[in-house]
Amino acid sequence: MRNTEQLNIEGQQPGKKKKKFEMPHIYVILFVFSAFAALTTYFIPAGEFERVPGPDGRTTIDPNSFNYVDQTPVGIMDFLTVIPRGLIDAGEVVFFTFIIGGMFMVLRRTGIIEIAVDKLARKFAHNSIMLIPVLTTVFALIATLIGTAELSLVYIPVIMPLIIALGYDSITAAAIALCGTVVGFTAGVLNPINTGLGQKLSGLPVFSGLGLRLIVFIVAVAAAVLFVTRYAKKVKKNPMHSLVYEDDTEKRALYNNVGKAEAVPATGRQKWAAIVALLFFAVLVYGVISKGWFMVEMAGLFIIMGIVVGMIAGLKVGDICEAFNQGFKDVLMGAFIVGLARAVAVVLEDGNIMDTIVHALGAVVGDLPPALAAVGMYVVQVLINFVISSGSGQALVTMPIMAPLADMVGVTRQTAVLAYQLGDGFTHIFYPTSGYFMAALAIAGVKYQTWIRFFYPLFLIWAGISIVVLVIAQFIGWS
Repeated sequence: MRNTEQLNIEGQQPGKKKKKFEMPHIYVILFVFSAFAALTTYFIPAGEFERVPGPDGRTTIDPNSFNYVDQTPVGIMDFLTVIPRGLIDAGEVVFFTFIIGGMFMVLRRTGIIEIAVDKLARKFAHNSIMLIPVLTTVFALIATLIGTAELSLVYIPVIMPLIIALGYDSITAAAIALCGTVVGFTAGVLNPINTGLGQKLSGLPVFSGLGLRLIVFIVAVAAAVLFVTRYAKKVKKNPMHSLVYEDDTEKRALYNNVGKAEAVPATGRQKWAAIVALLFFAVLVYGVISKGWFMVEMAGLFIIMGIVVGMIAGLKVGDICEAFNQGFKDVLMGAFIVGLARAVAVVLEDGNIMDTIVHALGAVVGDLPPALAAVGMYVVQVLINFVISSGSGQALVTMPIMAPLADMVGVTRQTAVLAYQLGDGFTHIFYPTSGYFMAALAIAGVKYQTWIRFFYPLFLIWAGISIVVLVIAQFIGWS
């Protein structure tokens, strides 16, 4: 008889479970990225392009001006400050995250969110799955017209209670908002941020080539809807299949019975508070579309919105302050992650190797055969987005290089712009260096590691779609 201490067939002792691999904490991941970036400043030659005026008063680069400069490696003392400086550089996103968390906590304390969710849950109780294609498409349409993927930060807390009440989970709510907005932003049918700026920098008529981008939009939205719907149906059928089942315990306790018990009527003050809240959201939409508002303006509006709506609903000033405090606590980790992610770019800028990396990747594309050049441009943009997470920032740095390079390797400039859009866009909700994305996960209460486990198959599907579209564009000489 075999000794109980003998190893079993798998090489383990009986009764001992094989440990599963666990992805390190996001703090650890980002710290390692920052440390690795600091090490590369000792080995990658420092270099820089000249900065020159670009379209719409923006600063871009002169693609023919690259020069190597004196090495400026990031030492230990410099490295000690990169995280605080990352928080300072990303301050706009950090404080927007705090304020939106606080404002929505005030709305929850008024009771108007629960009442609205109750009514919607009753309305969609028998056809709740249709919310996924409808909301995803609406969010995608808005993003593809005005280029504000960051609005997902607003959408998530608005739809989260309803999605939970209908029997889904936090990932479903986050995916509807993040996937919808990123598809719209990436396809950029009439997006001034990536399509318009990329085409201006490449000397193309603004918004030309709309037909192929529209096809990309339809196909990518369809892929997202099918992927998210499939996951949501599994969760609805068996909540234990949720990747955030334990993390959502409190949310389920708060919202799962909404729409099932007897409806609680809104008080007169709550009705007026709801009307005023809707008016504030109307002002928000007007400001973003017509006045070019971004996070600073939206944050200021949300502060006033929380105060005014809270007082109309009958909350005391002290209650409003405490609600803001609770909201700040709920998103604290996500806000810190935004700054920690920014530290990677701070290191590369300190070491003057950001431009060197861009220059080297551009040279690699120039060595590819024409049949692969468009795909090579896409891969380069995917890589660069890890360190330049701003869509417009990436356009200003890369398109002055990629546009003339496209002429040299036999790729149309229109295709080069599309390669930038596809390489930049989808990675915004994949890389932890994307500030608004990490803030969105914080608001949704979804861990980065959990999101990647859910999202990476869809990311690979989108990557496959991108490559196929670029090969077709190259084949037909799309211009």
